[in-house]
Amino acid sequence: MSLYATQDEKKQAAAKAALKHLPKGGILGVGTGSTVNFLIELLPELQLEAAVASSEATAQRLKKLGIEVVDMNSVGGLDAYVDGADEIDRHMHMIKGGGAALTREKIVASIAKKFVCIVDDSKWVEQLGHDFPLPVEVIPMARSAVARKIVSLGGDPVYREGVVTDNGNVILDVHNLNILNALELEKTINDIPGVVCNGIFAINKADIAVVATDHGIEERTAV
Repeated sequence: MSLYATQDEKKQAAAKAALKHLPKGGILGVGTGSTVNFLIELLPELQLEAAVASSEATAQRLKKLGIEVVDMNSVGGLDAYVDGADEIDRHMHMIKGGGAALTREKIVASIAKKFVCIVDDSKWVEQLGHDFPLPVEVIPMARSAVARKIVSLGGDPVYREGVVTDNGNVILDVHNLNILNALELEKTINDIPGVVCNGIFAINKADIAVVATDHGIEERTAV
């Protein structure tokens, strides 16, 4: 029997448990998504100096709570970055981008001393890409050209209609990729002309995952 009645309760529990891994009074990078939204409500407890947001939606939520949001160009680094994931495996590799903020998320994660991933256990997988398609942010004029290259890699790209990223680009959701080497595939897709960024987070992987399970919170690191 689960300790939690709903998936939202699991997300709330993961968010609360993550607080001890985040800096008090420091500068925090904050991700995007439903689990992070629960965390944002708790951030006033940390009395942060400032935050860097990975999306406009997150920036607005932070500002409503009175947390100063600063441009990433004005900071030399971040004490930590906290975000959810669409999938995460035992290597702490992730797929992200369900909310179309993957490029900014990856940029913010790249300057953080620590990446804390908060998820419920439905996001924990044996192999990335098995159930969740891989988002790829693409410059609009290159959409078809990038899609053809991805097909040659064995993927089945689908244009995410009606979605424009905060950067003015489009998203291809790639189904049926066999992601056996996440690090190499991340680099390969990023090298395709017209690709801005893809949703594999293996170069900037999580340092710790705070996972809400039916039996409570588990803290997991790479194995």
